[in-house]
Amino acid sequence: MTKVARKSGRTREREKESDWQERVVQIRRVTKVVKGGKKLSFRAIVIVGNERGQVGVGVGKANDVIGAVRKGVVDGKKHLVSVPLTQNNSIPHPTTGLGGAAKVLIRPAAPGTGVIAGGAVRTVLEMAGVKNALAKQLGSSNPLNNARATVQALGLLRTLGQVAEDRGIPLEQLYRS
Repeated sequence: MTKVARKSGRTREREKESDWQERVVQIRRVTKVVKGGKKLSFRAIVIVGNERGQVGVGVGKANDVIGAVRKGVVDGKKHLVSVPLTQNNSIPHPTTGLGGAAKVLIRPAAPGTGVIAGGAVRTVLEMAGVKNALAKQLGSSNPLNNARATVQALGLLRTLGQVAEDRGIPLEQLYRS
């Protein structure tokens, strides 16, 4: 009887793991100068998300591409952010995020608009499960910094219920003011 329970538990764990999707944003060959010459390795930027409000950005470095991507996925799962989504799969309010020299502006959009964004910002929003949003990259065009800025902006989002709780007032009072 315990064997059956163990097997079903393992299957559930696999199902939970299969919910996560990963997208590689960039793979770069990087070198380190050592005594014998240049040592070549690969850096992978990976976006991990479940398309239901959780997303993370990870970076992995290894001697081969597959190892770098694998490390990036593990790093992305360590740095997950929860995103509150509205009924029409948008964000609750406009927000901005900073990552290095990159600044990202994200605004909610009407149903049917889609994700209007470019590069790494679009990938992060799609992996978070956002279906309707407008975004603009300002400053740097570095994919890693833009992805981190987007995750930071999504991490700052709050719902009306959270705002009412933080202020210590009933939710109805927010609608009156």
